[in-house]
Amino acid sequence: MTQSTSNGEKPNTTIDMIIRLVALGIMFVATYRIISPFIMPVAWGVIIAVAVEPLVGMLSRKMGGRRKTVSTLYAFIVIAALIIPSVLLITSSIDAVQGVLTQIEESQLTVPPPPANVAEWPVVGEPLYKAWALASTNMEAALQKFSPQIKDFATLILAKAGGGLKTVFMFIISIAISAALLATADKGYKITQRILSRIAGTKGPEFQALSTATIRGVMQGVIGVAFIQAILSVIGMVLVGVPAAGVWGVFVLIFAIIQLPPIIVLGPVAAWVFSFADTIPAVIFLVWALLVSGCDGFLKPVLMGRGVDAPMLVILIGALGGMMLSGIIGLFVGAVIVAISYTLFMSWINEGVTDVD
Repeated sequence: MTQSTSNGEKPNTTIDMIIRLVALGIMFVATYRIISPFIMPVAWGVIIAVAVEPLVGMLSRKMGGRRKTVSTLYAFIVIAALIIPSVLLITSSIDAVQGVLTQIEESQLTVPPPPANVAEWPVVGEPLYKAWALASTNMEAALQKFSPQIKDFATLILAKAGGGLKTVFMFIISIAISAALLATADKGYKITQRILSRIAGTKGPEFQALSTATIRGVMQGVIGVAFIQAILSVIGMVLVGVPAAGVWGVFVLIFAIIQLPPIIVLGPVAAWVFSFADTIPAVIFLVWALLVSGCDGFLKPVLMGRGVDAPMLVILIGALGGMMLSGIIGLFVGAVIVAISYTLFMSWINEGVTDVD
């Protein structure tokens, strides 16, 4: 029988459908707004979990199948490796700023005169030389003259420090998520297989294997090499006495991920080292910078394993787009996600060509 209302009229099914769609849309938008801050950390956590799962699986087998214990230890070690340097950097920065402020208040801050060759630097040489010379001879006058720029710079530094703390916090969340996923890897594998089977049908398992290989290839061959280059760069800069070596290391990391040679950063730093260091240490650092910049040529084939078919332009677009969208975490996630999308798309294209042939 056809259901009818109390006055004998048929219900308006169109209105019912519209109400249901609107309700579903509201729920979807509300849910998205709530979880949107965590999309990138969750994606990064999934990528990390897939990349380190072989190592965690091997260690858990050696420990009698205690996967949860290994995952917990992994999370504690990596989070400690993130927190300890961050705390040390923040503490040393605060101490340095307080020391400079104290010296300024007590009129004890002295700035050495600039080297004569600074004035010969292109574009910025002459104004930098004049400002440096003024600070070395009359600090009070220099502070008065450049007080607006100093305030803007201090505001920028505080903003960057806040953004850096937020990034570290997001990394910690991602590591915790990856540890939780690693602890229940078998269950996560089955769920992922079901989802991909619903989306891609019989091609689901193949796409899952391809996505896993791509994640591990990008993580090892692109991001892993970038981290190695950044760490080696920081070590060299610390040994030769370059200030703010960690900041320059971050720039090296970014350039390496977007597939640009780190010598773009290390070259000017090496040139600057010649202005204050002895000739032999400066030459050694220059050679070190060249080796660090070129080491990806033999590290990538070794670490990439099965290899990544995504071309450099794809990695570049993914990394830059991710960084513009979500900062440092987006830099990593964007490179991996776009590489996966490209690999799956090309696999689908090639499968279609094979079928036609």
